[in-house]
Amino acid sequence: MSTGDVWLVVGLGNPGASYAGHRHNVGYLVVDELARRMGSPFRAHTSRRADVVEGRFGPPGVPAPRVVLAKARSYMNEVGGPVKTLTSFYKVPYERVVAVHDELDIEFGTLRVKLGGGDNGHNGLKSLRSSFGTGDFHRVRAGIGRPPGRQDVADFVLSSYSGAERKELPFQVDTAADAVESLVLDGLERTQQRFNR
Repeated sequence: MSTGDVWLVVGLGNPGASYAGHRHNVGYLVVDELARRMGSPFRAHTSRRADVVEGRFGPPGVPAPRVVLAKARSYMNEVGGPVKTLTSFYKVPYERVVAVHDELDIEFGTLRVKLGGGDNGHNGLKSLRSSFGTGDFHRVRAGIGRPPGRQDVADFVLSSYSGAERKELPFQVDTAADAVESLVLDGLERTQQRFNR
């Protein structure tokens, strides 16, 4: 992998304080953690359609690919347009895009990393696939589990974590951030061996 390659890591979520603690916004939490590790704040991209951080993973001075962290300013179901703008601006092929998102079909506290696939009813992935014309991008899927009882799925993803989950959430976010770094630095296969449980 060339250190000249640029990776685009997109945290999926909804903008605004009213959505900040929702399960649907775990992608934002993960890219926030990655930005903290890079030591850089998010700033407005020139397109005004997203906030970005540019940098590299790993210790300073060690060769590593350039990474752009991004949070679109649009709602989840319209994220594809802003992200496509970023892929064009930074000349990032879709196979070097990493979408970090919540996943209903994985238990809370676990995660999976994969390349390609469908959208499984996830509006953010659906919008990306529609804008890209392909599903061939990487996904870091942070488990949120299924809603309890008969709770509507939309209500569940747009609700806050339980008290018990909030205690565990920093560990999940930290692990997902580790998985993103591993994916960029070590490749998909090694990352799956480490993180897919």
